[in-house]
Amino acid sequence: MDTTPLKRFAQEARRQLLAQVEARMAQVLETDSVVLREKQSVINELRALISAKGKENVIEEVAYTWFNRLCALRYMDVNHHTRMGVVSPVEGFTQPEILQNAKQGVFNPEWQVDRALVQGLLSGKITSSNAEQEAYRLLLAVVCNAYARDMDFLFEAIEDYTELLMPEDMLSSQSVMHAVQQTLTEENCQDVEVIGWLYQFYISEKKNQVMAAKGAVKKEDIPAVTQLFTPDWIVRYMVQNSLGRLWLLNHPDSRIRAQMEYYIQPAEPETDFLQVTSPEDLKVLDPACGSGHILTYAFDLLYAIYEEQGYDPVEIPRLILQKNLYGIEIDKRAAMLSSFALMMKALSKDRRFFRRDVSPNILEMEDISFTSSEIQDYMAKVGRDLWTQDLWEGLQQFENAKTFGSLIRPVIKDAPYLRKRMREAGAFGDLFLSRTSEKVEKVLEMAEYLSPRYHVVVANPPYFSKGLNVEYKQFAQEHFPDSKADTFSMFIERNLEFALKRGYVGMITLMSWMFLTSFEELRGKLLSEDTILSMAHLGARAFDTIGGEVVSTTMFTLTNINLPKYSGDYFRLIVGDSEQAKIDDFLAAIADPACGWLFRRNADDFKKIPGSPIAYWVSDNIMRVFSEGKLLSDIAEPRQGLATGDNGLFVRFWAEVGISAIGFNTLNSSRTKKWYPYNKGGSFRKWYGNQDYIVNWENDGYLELTQK
Repeated sequence: MDTTPLKRFAQEARRQLLAQVEARMAQVLETDSVVLREKQSVINELRALISAKGKENVIEEVAYTWFNRLCALRYMDVNHHTRMGVVSPVEGFTQPEILQNAKQGVFNPEWQVDRALVQGLLSGKITSSNAEQEAYRLLLAVVCNAYARDMDFLFEAIEDYTELLMPEDMLSSQSVMHAVQQTLTEENCQDVEVIGWLYQFYISEKKNQVMAAKGAVKKEDIPAVTQLFTPDWIVRYMVQNSLGRLWLLNHPDSRIRAQMEYYIQPAEPETDFLQVTSPEDLKVLDPACGSGHILTYAFDLLYAIYEEQGYDPVEIPRLILQKNLYGIEIDKRAAMLSSFALMMKALSKDRRFFRRDVSPNILEMEDISFTSSEIQDYMAKVGRDLWTQDLWEGLQQFENAKTFGSLIRPVIKDAPYLRKRMREAGAFGDLFLSRTSEKVEKVLEMAEYLSPRYHVVVANPPYFSKGLNVEYKQFAQEHFPDSKADTFSMFIERNLEFALKRGYVGMITLMSWMFLTSFEELRGKLLSEDTILSMAHLGARAFDTIGGEVVSTTMFTLTNINLPKYSGDYFRLIVGDSEQAKIDDFLAAIADPACGWLFRRNADDFKKIPGSPIAYWVSDNIMRVFSEGKLLSDIAEPRQGLATGDNGLFVRFWAEVGISAIGFNTLNSSRTKKWYPYNKGGSFRKWYGNQDYIVNWENDGYLELTQK
């Protein structure tokens, strides 16, 4: 997919929507008219919201709401998930189909639309400065409310102020909706991943602003700096070599192997793996799911597994969303898109899926706090026998859930049991405790999602070390002392905990954890307690949407048991200068293991080198040097070579001095020349070179200050 037009559209649409919503807000708040006087309660609500959140935040929220919905509705139109085009025209027309039909008196009978008002506007019986715009705005609001029944995570019933701040221009050739039609073509809408790309590009300018700012990143800006869309082939590698691998180990005759082009066949038969009989038992988690790209591909692979097992095709989407796929996200907007993407996957397999009353298992983390009086009242209702120290501590763990997200280790261990007991005690049905009950239920939901119960964990976690606020640093120091150097390294440790014993973890992260001393404790722990099954060392330019050498990455799969005799597969793909070049090299290595850039290494090899770097390409001879050879410090004390202290004074290029003034017999004790050859490093030379400099060594380097 060519993402350049998507990026251009999303960035321009954001700027345009922000300006239009801001203009509409000024009009609403500053204009006195009969129409607006009738909506005074809504305007008062808007003023209160601006006072609580800030004007810019409200504008940003409303602008994105309309961007999100217009793009989602266009995707649904193109894939025939809507009865009539909501933002799309029929062939030969320019206006949306719902507006064209309304002109003819045709409405979807399931919509609760004020037909008289719409038809009055369109017929001219009701006076308006722009009747068609107003009629369409009414229809669009009705459609969004109608979809709230099926997808409340994305189409929440429109709050009055959101509808009130809808951009004025929705129909002209300069409108955002027109740009949506032009950009989201049938070709671009073949896969729901297009929605994820749009979100990444929509927030890209905000992300750049936050990254360029000095000081700690604000809590509300953390989602913007941590969103990064994962390329399709990387998703496939991670899912195929975790979920696919687990299924094939349990069902070696499965035909799904033919669908997994990035699968790495284990070199030797394995016997120590997690037992899985039915596809319904599989639980797959993405703990930082973003817009859902990893989960949507996992859906495809799971569908093939169910189909192979003889399940009814109509039942498969429901089972996958109910039993198999789970996502956790701190960004509300990304969580919405992840749920939407999975619903679109389900609809593509079952056209009547909206009637199944199933929602995706996507958890949006929320900041939850309790006052002492709330706790006392709730304790009295549920009984002190249930109010354990773990429950008390567990309820306080989520005050900064939107900051720490999936890194939180829940103190509450059996959330379903506690929920059952509280329900039996009548706490959830008490009207006086309803708000507290909602918060308690949310805490229990988060604790359940964050518990170790998954067969497979797959993630492209946030890469975030610079700009961490004090709160985040303290959390990392306290809870992740071995991996605190970056958020991605903390996620490596956390993801291994999410999985059931012998479960699988697939990740892509920065490659720095493989070598740097700040990750040494993490490497030691991982190599001793877990096993690296495979790794594709990508280096720079693995993401075509990120230019240059900005991000150097590695993708890998792990299991959370130590297999002491296991040798993992390591692909050295750092040479390729594009996604496609790395894909080609990876597939070539799978087809021909003797290609020269596939290595097999046991964890003990890495432990032979001080600091245990993941230096998989090092030869056996070099490994023996580390394990059998003597340290230089055992033989002699290393010292620094010549340091002039002032290269500008003492060092010259060869061409700057006459040949007769240069001495070459440096071993002669009676050195009489002023200048002598001087090697001081330089660019890489395999055999010989960098003979560029000479140094003033007259009188054995002695130079009086008066000579300066």
